[in-house]
Amino acid sequence: MKIWPSFLAALALVLLAWAGVGLFHWQTLFGVVIPYLAFLTFVAGFIRRVVLWGRSAVPFRIPTTCGQQKTLPWIKQDKLENPSSPWQVLGRMCLEVFLFRSLFRNIRTEKRGAALGFGSAKWLWLGGLVFHWSMLIILLRHLRLFLNPVPAPIRGLEALDSFLQIGAPLLYITDLTIVFALTYLFLRRVVVPSVRYISQPADYFPLLLLLAAALSGILMRWFFRVDIRAVKELTMGLVTFHPLPPGQLSIGVIFYIHIFLVSCLFAYFPWSKLMHAGGVFLSPTRNMSNNSRAVRHVNPWNYPVKTHAYAEYEEQFREKMRKAGLPLETE
Repeated sequence: MKIWPSFLAALALVLLAWAGVGLFHWQTLFGVVIPYLAFLTFVAGFIRRVVLWGRSAVPFRIPTTCGQQKTLPWIKQDKLENPSSPWQVLGRMCLEVFLFRSLFRNIRTEKRGAALGFGSAKWLWLGGLVFHWSMLIILLRHLRLFLNPVPAPIRGLEALDSFLQIGAPLLYITDLTIVFALTYLFLRRVVVPSVRYISQPADYFPLLLLLAAALSGILMRWFFRVDIRAVKELTMGLVTFHPLPPGQLSIGVIFYIHIFLVSCLFAYFPWSKLMHAGGVFLSPTRNMSNNSRAVRHVNPWNYPVKTHAYAEYEEQFREKMRKAGLPLETE
């Protein structure tokens, strides 16, 4: 039952764009006003979340570790699992951001007879990796609509993504991989009982919104063709802050459905779990070095307290300790 609110919300967004443009001809609202508002909401919300996270105090060294810490010279340190320097932290962060290293190490726990068993769980890592890389490439490809002339790296990336061309229009590999990855991530939350139990509408809605945006783009490219030149004129007008009246451009309704879904995704991004894209860089469990043995870290929240060192304790109770036979450091 947790799926239906998210499914109906995504469906309502599609119907809203279809009715707004197809029935009421609000091309300016869905093609200019809403994209501008969504982008401003995305930028303002993203900056706000990052500033709030950046201002949060981290009084202790709390990096997640699962390897040997830097200690005696003859003990080998695990520099990626237990970094002690900024360069080691950078290496760990690169593996985390680009290859999802901690997710790759994830294991599945299940009951096997009377005992617990542990096994590999790489499908989640693979689905997440494929989705994120596909999304990144698709975003970079779309820059061709906002730049004139199109930079050579963007053209090269587009050519590489479509090297399995079958006829025309171009068949982009990432169009297929992102749909398969999102479908797997969605079905995993529906089919696996343990994952379904902890899933909430906030987990389903981003997946359905992303899937709807991807499918609308594929439909626009293969089945409901639009004038790409008119789309380029509209997008260039948006980025130069001289938007053309969309009603004068011959662009189909499917384009406005697609851009409205993407706008909703941008506006929803800073307030959702999707914000982990920025939060991973500010996570103290990942971006801190574990050098507690080399550097003393003092909690800035500690209020001044009167300390009682052991030397003072021994001086105070010296005679009683001697009579009790307790060892004394100083005589």
